[in-house]
Amino acid sequence: MTYQIVDHDVLVIGAGGAGLRAAIEAAATGVSVGVVCKSLLGKAHPVMAEGGVAAALGNVDDRDSWRVHFADTMRGGQYVNNWRMAELHAREAPDRVRELEAWGALFDRTADGRILQRNFGGHRYPRLAHVGDRTGLEMIRTLQDHGIHKGMDVHMECTVLTLLRDGDRIAGAFAYDRERGRFRIFRAKSVIVATGGIGRAYSITSNSWEYTGDGHALAYLAGAALQDMEFVQFHPTGMIWPPSVRGILVTEGVRGEGGVLRNRDGKRFMFDNIPDNYKPQTADSEEEGWRYTQGDKSARRPPELLTRDHVARMIVREVKEGRGSPHGGVYLDISWIKERLPNAVEHIRKKLPSMYHQFMQLAGIDITKEAMEIGPTTHYIMGGIRVDGDSQMSTVPGLFACGECAAGLHGANRLGGNSLSDLLVFGKRAGEHAARFAMERSAVEIDDGEVDEAASRALAPFARRGGSDGPFQVQESLQVAMQNHVGIVRTEHEMERALTEIDALTRRAEQVVVPGNREFNPGWHTALDLRHLLIVSEAITRSALARRESRGGHFRDDYPEKDEMYGTFNHVVRAGSDGSMRVEREAIAPLPGELAAIIEEMKS
Repeated sequence: MTYQIVDHDVLVIGAGGAGLRAAIEAAATGVSVGVVCKSLLGKAHPVMAEGGVAAALGNVDDRDSWRVHFADTMRGGQYVNNWRMAELHAREAPDRVRELEAWGALFDRTADGRILQRNFGGHRYPRLAHVGDRTGLEMIRTLQDHGIHKGMDVHMECTVLTLLRDGDRIAGAFAYDRERGRFRIFRAKSVIVATGGIGRAYSITSNSWEYTGDGHALAYLAGAALQDMEFVQFHPTGMIWPPSVRGILVTEGVRGEGGVLRNRDGKRFMFDNIPDNYKPQTADSEEEGWRYTQGDKSARRPPELLTRDHVARMIVREVKEGRGSPHGGVYLDISWIKERLPNAVEHIRKKLPSMYHQFMQLAGIDITKEAMEIGPTTHYIMGGIRVDGDSQMSTVPGLFACGECAAGLHGANRLGGNSLSDLLVFGKRAGEHAARFAMERSAVEIDDGEVDEAASRALAPFARRGGSDGPFQVQESLQVAMQNHVGIVRTEHEMERALTEIDALTRRAEQVVVPGNREFNPGWHTALDLRHLLIVSEAITRSALARRESRGGHFRDDYPEKDEMYGTFNHVVRAGSDGSMRVEREAIAPLPGELAAIIEEMKS
């Protein structure tokens, strides 16, 4: 079999914010950089990130600093974060935002011309630099415009199936172009994985079709360790009705601008259960919460701006106890601010233009006049490839990871807005260190046998006969199993059932039959995605079974309390020599004295 061979010093898999920022940094060193993206350039997932970029610029509230941002991130992550990553992120995010501005990003402005910042859940002060509610789109546009002149090659509509190795180091990737189905070998001295998340393992998700856990599974199969896979974030506010917008995200910016959550009786239920460690910073009246959203520095934030894990569980509680909306959610209402602001309609349209136009056009809902019916939707995974905090290199030499597919920064729960600054900070670091690694290493050799095996596995669905399952049926069954048994609220019995179903689905996936040929064949694409989806689903489920407590995005109905012992280690997933999946405990390094003092200082 013949293959097209493409050579690069650094190969970046993924063209979202992390991948583009990594490619820009690597290309700036003069090495040859290739970027592979599953879809079209510009259709990356950050375009759906609406709220803003979290960075302690202090433009709206000068009490903010990297120290406060660090403490907020660690507290939001329930202290199982990689503290070094949390420190670097908080320190470097302001420079990365200013850099983006220098490259042409058009942020909203304060009256005196500085970058405007808004409130977001879990952040003590207004911290999110934003462009209305289209921040992610502006970020991708800016990175593309800047990066395209750096000399990188972009390979669009190309999916990586296998990472290749030369001994113990990475050697490149085996891929195919989605249009014609032709195989390609990318030979590279270092590889950066920036493929995003795993949302398509669940039936209700804000994630687009590309998010099938490719990076997680590719790294795992190449021998890298995964970490914190039990921590899946269910964004509390995804549309659930009407069906035309089911799963679409409602940005946290709606709550940051004064939107409130109400049950079917019209009650603001978030005041009912404020966690003890957040009570000192949370408003105890609706009036105080409103003043906070309007910039009153003496006021505390409303409970709607607590961390996403807590808000999601409160919504589930209302539904389970019979106080939910007709379609199994609750109401998010921004229209009520007409009671407080004479120009409320214009204010909403200006601050939340995408939300207004999107739901008006797709669902006939005017958010300036009526509430949205929302509920939790699978949104983000805190877990991912285990990396070094400074360099972003995985446990496989030459294999780097950044963005959502890398673990560590967010711990048990990600704060809104930290994802976009994560992409910038660690995308830059991954690109810098991957380029340095490539410059210091000799050329790699590709194992022809490994390539032929990957090609045979990819073509197997065409050669089978008599199979009863198609790939879409297997994927749907997996999504239902994960949604029902490894969702927001988990129990041992249900997760054991999920493992049994995943095992059965793995066998079914190995027998799926795809008709037709390799050209323009979505059934084949889905069949190839199944391997990755099944691996990440098993990793999530096994890690969740091992964590017998509730922490952050992981809630066990059979172990509802937090166990401090589980706060001393991370769960790490590795492939055993027999091909089985192992979950092990890795101790968290103790905090340096300076950082521990910052956390203690900020607890009050």
